[in-house]
Amino acid sequence: MNSHNEKLKKGAFLLLSLEALGVVFGDIGTSPLYSVKACFSQGIGIDINEANILGVLSLIFWALFLIVTVKYLLFILRADNNGEGGEIALTALCGGVGKKLTIVTIIGLFGAGLLYGDGVITPAISVLSAIEGLEVYAPTLSPYVVPITITVLIILFLFQKKGTGGVGKVFGPIMVVWFITIGLLGLNEISSNYGVLRAINPFYAIKFFFRNGFHSLLILGSVFLAVTGAEALYADIGHFGKKAIRFSWFVLVFPSLILNYFGQGALLVSKPQAVSNPFYNLAPAPLLMPLVILSTMATVIASQAVISGAFSITRQAVQMGFLPRLPITHTSSQERGQVYVPSVNYILMIITVVLVLAFRTSDNLAAAYGVAVTTSMLLTTFLFYRLTTYIWKWNPFFTSFFTFIFLSADLSFFLSNIVKVEKGGYLPLIIGFSVFFLMKTWKKGRTLLFERMQESAIDWQTLIHSIENTKIATVPGTAIFLSGNPRGVPVALLHNIKHNKVLHETIITLTVITAEEPKIRKREERLEVQEIAPHIYSITAKYGFMESPDVSKLIDQLPSKGISIDKNTMTFFLGRETLVPSKKKTLNTVEKFIFNFLSKNATSATAFFNLMPNKVVELGSLVEI
Repeated sequence: MNSHNEKLKKGAFLLLSLEALGVVFGDIGTSPLYSVKACFSQGIGIDINEANILGVLSLIFWALFLIVTVKYLLFILRADNNGEGGEIALTALCGGVGKKLTIVTIIGLFGAGLLYGDGVITPAISVLSAIEGLEVYAPTLSPYVVPITITVLIILFLFQKKGTGGVGKVFGPIMVVWFITIGLLGLNEISSNYGVLRAINPFYAIKFFFRNGFHSLLILGSVFLAVTGAEALYADIGHFGKKAIRFSWFVLVFPSLILNYFGQGALLVSKPQAVSNPFYNLAPAPLLMPLVILSTMATVIASQAVISGAFSITRQAVQMGFLPRLPITHTSSQERGQVYVPSVNYILMIITVVLVLAFRTSDNLAAAYGVAVTTSMLLTTFLFYRLTTYIWKWNPFFTSFFTFIFLSADLSFFLSNIVKVEKGGYLPLIIGFSVFFLMKTWKKGRTLLFERMQESAIDWQTLIHSIENTKIATVPGTAIFLSGNPRGVPVALLHNIKHNKVLHETIITLTVITAEEPKIRKREERLEVQEIAPHIYSITAKYGFMESPDVSKLIDQLPSKGISIDKNTMTFFLGRETLVPSKKKTLNTVEKFIFNFLSKNATSATAFFNLMPNKVVELGSLVEI
């Protein structure tokens, strides 16, 4: 029996590892399409000789080992927030999700914003580099590369609403075929020149720096393309777990990538003219078109992972109050992490298509790629240092030592990529800063709005005393008032008394709060009920920042808390604030415009909290801000 259970566990683990291949490693797994090619592009201007080729291969090997294997797999993956990862989860671990915008919050928000920049460039450069294989197959097809790329991208974005659940099981096997294929192509070429394996020696990377001077910095920016996607390892641990991700990397992904990169190097040593596209030139002529098709499928999968990541970040930001309520669709009944955000999807699609039209080749896009990711990785190192030093209380010497090593690598890659800003690297930075500014403005505005609302709030004892001394009619049924403050009287309740001059026989104030943990594991921790007075209750519902609130389901749990409700006579009362300019200097002109725009276009509370529309009454009020 135990043997049977062990087999089931192993089977489930292998299946999880297979699925991880289809999501986690799509981005980094398709980097061989353009990384080596970018290192020897005409814009870099270094000679294609054996010494330089071995130097580049050595840089790629040690970048993959130090950044992906050591930094992310061995260290950063330890920083899971109850099993969840990513920039916002790390910010929450560092205590940066309070009402005040601390330096930790700012770093976390900017890092999350940069991932949106990655979310538009990755699909563009990945799919474009795959379709460029047509030029190797038949140069006459060159004019069709951009139109085909745009068509593939549009189809990819339009199919997002279908969700990844249905095709997720296909992703893993395709990526297994992809990694085995690129590994064998590389191994075949290495067999004709085993000398390239010498590049594992870091001495060749060091000599490369001394030999090429300033050009080494430019090369380092292209070398970094080999490790883009490493941040996905951390962001997706909630879906697959650390063990499955590490297993997939060490058993298949890392060996396949190294074999392919070294195979491209071996090819360039014998045929320098293959630099036009060393990846596709590895393939024998009969296998070229099947490889183009397989590459396109792999890059679509890589793009899917990044786009889904943008959706997950958006949901976390909404739950934590950094973005307004947005329409969010769950595309899987089994996996909470599979969500679709229409507004984000179409914005990403438009920007991605514009990028392809503007840059037209993967070489040109490579200049814009890397700036956002290197900055995000640098910020991740700072946050991890804070976490290990101030929260986990690790040994200061040990923490400082590994942080120094990571920062040295991060800063080297950052400086090598920052020189790309003028050639297109400004795009992801603009996108990242714009998203950060939106999040910061929304959080600041909501905090000010809450403070203004509290200025006119009264406590329960004052209200109850007033009710006892005033004859107010009582009507049958239950009134549920959604409130942002679990301790104060909701403004909507005060307006209902003032204008309708009635009270329901049962009054419930419901406050939905987001915890600093991804999910609320225990059912009994979901609801906290306090009886304020006979038939008046204050209920606090707690959700993790990876969960979506569902008030209708909460109502079904109330009988277990001793509150009996007849859904036929139940009414939800919501407050709707109309913002008017304040004489006080709170938000500047730009912030006011953005906050008002976001407020007007936010999803209604009825839809966001899954309320029954025919049971909702909205009561408005003017608020100066």
